[in-house]
Amino acid sequence: MSVTANPANRRSRCNLVLSLGLAGALAATAGCGSGMDQIDRRLAKVLGESSGRTGLAVDPRIQPAQAVPARSGSLYETSPATNNPAAAELAYTELDRGQPGTPAVVQGLNERLRNYGLAAGGIGAENVLTLSLLDSLRLAQRQGREYVSAEEDYIIGAISLLAERHRWGPRLFADSSVSVGGDGDEGRFDNALNVVNTLRATHRLPYGGEAEARWVWNATEQLRSSVSGQYQQASSLVLDTSLPLLRGAGMVAREDIIQAERDLVYAARDFEAFRRSYFVSIAQDYFRLLQTVNELQNRLVQLGNLEVFVQQEHTLKEAGRRTDFQVNEARDRLVSARSSLASTREQFTLQLDRFKIRLGIPVQQPLRLVGAAIQIPEPSTTIEDATISALAYRLDLQNRRDRYADSQRGVLAARNQLLPDLDLSGEVRIPTDPGVSEGGLAIDPDEASWEAGLLLSLPLDRRIERLQLRQSLLRLQQSQRDLDEFVDTVIVDARQSVRAIDLARFRLELAESQVQINDRRLEQQKIDADRVDTRDRLDAEARMLDAKNARDQALTDLRIAILTYLDSIGQLRVSPEGVIDPLPGMTIQVEDRPIDFEKLLSVDQLTAGEGWGMDESMPEAPEGE
Repeated sequence: MSVTANPANRRSRCNLVLSLGLAGALAATAGCGSGMDQIDRRLAKVLGESSGRTGLAVDPRIQPAQAVPARSGSLYETSPATNNPAAAELAYTELDRGQPGTPAVVQGLNERLRNYGLAAGGIGAENVLTLSLLDSLRLAQRQGREYVSAEEDYIIGAISLLAERHRWGPRLFADSSVSVGGDGDEGRFDNALNVVNTLRATHRLPYGGEAEARWVWNATEQLRSSVSGQYQQASSLVLDTSLPLLRGAGMVAREDIIQAERDLVYAARDFEAFRRSYFVSIAQDYFRLLQTVNELQNRLVQLGNLEVFVQQEHTLKEAGRRTDFQVNEARDRLVSARSSLASTREQFTLQLDRFKIRLGIPVQQPLRLVGAAIQIPEPSTTIEDATISALAYRLDLQNRRDRYADSQRGVLAARNQLLPDLDLSGEVRIPTDPGVSEGGLAIDPDEASWEAGLLLSLPLDRRIERLQLRQSLLRLQQSQRDLDEFVDTVIVDARQSVRAIDLARFRLELAESQVQINDRRLEQQKIDADRVDTRDRLDAEARMLDAKNARDQALTDLRIAILTYLDSIGQLRVSPEGVIDPLPGMTIQVEDRPIDFEKLLSVDQLTAGEGWGMDESMPEAPEGE
């Protein structure tokens, strides 16, 4: 049925339709962006499913999305400002320490270095953060920068999967177009305004091809003519599909979604493998810090003994039983010990600052460590058992194996591209009545039309595809070699981790024996102090220090070796709280023991022997404080 209206009304109607079409397109676009909350809920669901399938102990945390940066001119500067003043614009103030070589200079430097140590230990500071081993492990997996970045890598993989899944689901589009054209006839132009609104839904078919349903609304108005029928409007419903039968058909068509699903599994494994290696790394840093604390203690004990020995040598010199050479040799060793103590304190300060950075703690934050008596049982294992476990449980090895399968699938996909194109297509169109100028939405099934077709394209030019197939075959060979090499590397790591435990225990036993030997040696020399040669006594002090440091290092190496062994064979489990999850039959004991940092770091390097000695408030060296 035809509807006739005056030109003004028709023009208003056309403008209204145009406005509605554009508004609908904008609304549809805005409706798709429903905010980050909905995306985060979908992410949480996908991550939970992925973590459950791969047996992860914990899901990554989804942090609230940050606001989009405000548009600023500085963001688009092609030449950002550089703050690099000339030398003449800078200032350098020379420090006047006094006359070099005088006691005042040495004492001043000693005071500055001692203050550095006090600051590192949080002595005299406010709001000191006390941190034990368990606190460090928990804090690392809550705010450590490396850990947060690993979480985000996992989340990015989940976002990629969500995007790919959306491509395989129904997708809605709203398109609006406006065009103006004219046909000339002897200098007179018939101008027309054409408005087309298209609402369409597309869906990728499971094994190749795509189906689409769309509603097309078209309105045309003659802008110059005023005769009846200048405004025309029609719509149609169109259903069409295209389906490949050879090239691009079958499982090859699902390659993108298959790879995206597998990539999320890889990301889950990588995240869990990172959690384990990160746990070992943080524990190692903590153990090394305690080892340095032990070394500080050992050096202070040696320094006190050397100061007492120097006084004894002076006394023997006054009695005519020592020469100036012997006394100066003892003084020289005392000065070296003071220098080594200052270096060890600086080493501890630097280690502590770097540890803060790894835990995401501001470097300016005063921090005091808590010592720990740690008992980690050694595993009863063999190289063969460790190798079997590593080959079965290592998550990174499982990823390598599955990526090799990806390469195999890539060859199949490349070979499929050599096939001819044979595509089946079809379309069904149901328009409005063509005899009505303003059809509206009243589509007429009697006017329906359909079309089906088959397109064959022979592979006359497939050189690029053959080259791509050759590339995929080479990549498959590379992937095979990489997998073989990685398997060998895993085997070597597992074998070495077993040997490392035995080596660390062997060195610890020898170091304990050396400590006992040198302790008895020193006691005997102290009894016979007036008959013992100066160099022999100094050598005994040095050997005692080396033995204690070797014992502490061996103990630290043993603890790290056990954790590394568990990680290298794929049997380390880290709880959601960030601490080790003991396996059946494994008993781990961690007992906090306070460290008297005030005594350890406030002792003057120049007067360390005055009143210094081991007491009940200081931790024992073998326990790792």
